Amino acid sequence: MSLIKANDIQNASGGIPTVKGQQLIPTAWINFNGTGTVAIRDSEGISSISDNGVGLYNVNFTVAMANTNYCAVGGATYDSTGTGNTVDNDIALRNYETGLVKVRCYREGAGAWYDPAIVTIIVMGGQA
Repeated sequence: MSLIKANDIQNASGGIPTVKGQQLIPTAWINFNGTGTVAIRDSEGISSISDNGVGLYNVNFTVAMANTNYCAVGGATYDSTGTGNTVDNDIALRNYETGLVKVRCYREGAGAWYDPAIVTIIVMGGQA
């Protein structure tokens, strides 16, 4: 078996590197604070977030997706330590658009939308 070591891999024609036609890395990802003044903690491929009310956010992409057939998954936690009860916390990713994905956070136990302390989203695919 051969071993290849590299610090950076770049697709010769631009875009995300692929192996056997599969993208190697997420198209975009984010970890943000959803309480008070929302703020990005860390991200890649995300230009900004918009706070649209309690538990409602837009995650805006740096580069628009080529289509809306990408996969987005996420998680949220009620407290900033990440150890809070996450069992009754629901996160819905909706309205897949080429420029953004909408996030909705609901707390089953409280029966209401809520602003999580930590929200994480990862996006795969969707770019040409």
